[in-house]
Amino acid sequence: MSDVSGLSPTSNGLQLLVLSNGHGEDIIAVRILQELQQQSNPPDIFALPLVGEGRAYQKLNIPCIGSVRTMPSGGFIYMDGRQLMQDVKGGLVQLTFSQIKAIRRWVSSQKRLGNKTAILAVGDIVPLLFATFSDANYAFVGTAKSEYYVRDEVGLLARKSKAARWENFSGSIYHPWERWLMSRRRCLAVFPRDSLTTEILKQWLIPAFDLGNPMMDGLEPTVSPQQFYSADVQQKELARPLVIALLPGSRAPEAYTNWKVIMLAVSALIASFQKRDAIHTSKSLVFLGAIAPGLDCNILSQTLQSQGWQPHSQSPISLPDANTLIFKQSNAYLLLTQQAYNECLHWADTAIAMAGTATEQFVGLGKPAIAIPGDGPQYNPAFAEAQSRLLGPSLILVEQPTEVAHVVRSLIKEPDSLQKIAENGRRRMGKPGAARRIAECLLERLW
Repeated sequence: MSDVSGLSPTSNGLQLLVLSNGHGEDIIAVRILQELQQQSNPPDIFALPLVGEGRAYQKLNIPCIGSVRTMPSGGFIYMDGRQLMQDVKGGLVQLTFSQIKAIRRWVSSQKRLGNKTAILAVGDIVPLLFATFSDANYAFVGTAKSEYYVRDEVGLLARKSKAARWENFSGSIYHPWERWLMSRRRCLAVFPRDSLTTEILKQWLIPAFDLGNPMMDGLEPTVSPQQFYSADVQQKELARPLVIALLPGSRAPEAYTNWKVIMLAVSALIASFQKRDAIHTSKSLVFLGAIAPGLDCNILSQTLQSQGWQPHSQSPISLPDANTLIFKQSNAYLLLTQQAYNECLHWADTAIAMAGTATEQFVGLGKPAIAIPGDGPQYNPAFAEAQSRLLGPSLILVEQPTEVAHVVRSLIKEPDSLQKIAENGRRRMGKPGAARRIAECLLERLW
């Protein structure tokens, strides 16, 4: 991404600078910006991705105002102190100072031109801190924290560790210094990720708006899942395949290691359904591997074939992806796709997950996910445990891949439990359309 000055001719329009600190945060920011660009009087938009190269912004032709660089950790420094040291050696400190200077330079230059300026910070305390000391009005989309990490609607969650009390020592998952940044006069809007967090933040007179979570936007499938049902849906419902999404994450090489772990769970699940006493033994199993575009499907295919899967020409489900790879083993099918992510989430009954955003989006659709902690740096035991608190009963943690089969069979036997899981997931992740609602509120507040 090229470094540009961010200067523009004097205009009556709003000049908006977006700060984000991670690939997922970039995507959320872009969803909001796309909605902003659809408004009748959109702002002129600039960006500064604080982590990574900000490729998501390039698709909207949004110019970058400062230096960008991919750090060794990929943005997961809070997971591991060693990752932080690698980033420091890779120039993190110098990059941070140059970014702070770029922000202040951009604000000053726009003000000299007589333009109205504002900053949209997306992520955690880092972009929020940069926005606070930018000398411009700002808004904050809080993607990293939720009160669900420490409480639910009933009250505080029971925690074993004394260190865990630190997370909520001041009455909120957001610490006093973070709330101070959100309560400054120039902070005109805060968009928490869920209703519970919004309710708590309002206790400190923070301008918090409960408009939903943009993570649930843009997930509509292009093809209806009804295409693999027969015409007589009611009669054939029990005969339809049990569809399970496989979510190994998007970051290499971790995702390849996660894939091997997931395949152990898949093998155990197939064996369980082949037993005479298995529930719904007539059901075939269909596994949908939702593979990030940046991963190499050849590596994943090698793992499949080493565990007895054979390439196949036909599938009971036709994904809208001409490059789908199809494999078969016994009465089970496995499909690898890098272009039908939304269909994988919508068509699956449950998921075997070792991912961050994908797991949360799946749960937000009202479905149960089964998670297996990995070795990290992202999807390690600490991350998985925290995610299980965030998502509540919708995310079921198991210690070993072989335990997945028991969980799946239990879910099939408990339709009442599935209904509660569906309600829980939708409540915690919110309804689609948040990006549009946030965009409209931003223009109203920042103009």
